[in-house]
Amino acid sequence: YNEYKSYLRMIRTAVRRFASSAGLGRNASTLVLVEHDGANVNPATLNTVTAATKLGGSVHAIVAGDSCVEAGNNTAKIPGIEKVFVAESPALKGQIAESVVQVLLDVQSKNNYTHILANGTVFGKNILPRMGAKLDVAPISDIIGVESDSTFVRTIYAGNAIQTVESSDPVKLITVRGTAFEASPADGGSAATENVSSDINNDKSEYIEAKLSKSDRPELASANIVISGGRGLKNGENFEMLYELADKMGAAVGASRAAVDAGYVPSDLQVGQTGKMVAPDLYIAVGISGAIQHLAGMKDSKTIVAINKDAEAPIFQVSDIGLVDDLFKAVPEMIAGIEQQ
Repeated sequence: YNEYKSYLRMIRTAVRRFASSAGLGRNASTLVLVEHDGANVNPATLNTVTAATKLGGSVHAIVAGDSCVEAGNNTAKIPGIEKVFVAESPALKGQIAESVVQVLLDVQSKNNYTHILANGTVFGKNILPRMGAKLDVAPISDIIGVESDSTFVRTIYAGNAIQTVESSDPVKLITVRGTAFEASPADGGSAATENVSSDINNDKSEYIEAKLSKSDRPELASANIVISGGRGLKNGENFEMLYELADKMGAAVGASRAAVDAGYVPSDLQVGQTGKMVAPDLYIAVGISGAIQHLAGMKDSKTIVAINKDAEAPIFQVSDIGLVDDLFKAVPEMIAGIEQQ
């Protein structure tokens, strides 16, 4: 009996793979929840659109907010998107989950999408679980690959293992790890836009304000160069060295969880499993030992440079270039070298 069940599973897997390769997922339809600031589309959404196109079928997008017409117009320029729904209402200020989900449910009831995708950021991870509860389906988080319209690849154990997940839910709710997919172009598309309105009744939460740190440096999640500091910097004042180096290199500044927990820098600089996922062209880790949860957030970087005085630090196992040296000597020398060029 057990052997029979094993053969049956093999046959089902073969059929699914054949269906996927033969394009039999053509009945799939996908809705992408767009992350935006009212005008600009978050760069991670471009990666999510790429993931959506791999599912086959039509790709639509929804932009929700209290003032988001410009964001809707910018979304319509993304190649691969056929239609953009724009939901604009004072009740959607702050894009809080309790309000946005009501709009999503309304659009879903009228269009019956097979997949709903969002960025694997705080934004997407805040909204899709609530949507899953409303639809009674299990969200699939942080995918890094698409094998078919029902089978996806994601990491587990802080990136130390790869898991293939098959979902039989009628609607697949998915958050996408942006660093695992190439970004779609931001221009070149000409999707149709459609205004949608929903009766939003949210007495559970209220948006008050957002206090955001402002910086002239690139945004951490999308920067081409990231310089991160760890507990080896000893205090917040010593991060000024990294800020100076970052300004000279046009880089963003990040930090390990240990540095954030110690109060050296604010939490919005945290890189790692419980922080931001980054995959820059160049990642410089300064005074970071290389804990598993930190590596999960940066190991997809194209080139990794590690500076640490401990030659046995785990960070050297994933780095392309390693410098065993005192960071308080190495970083000033790097700054001086750049200034001489």
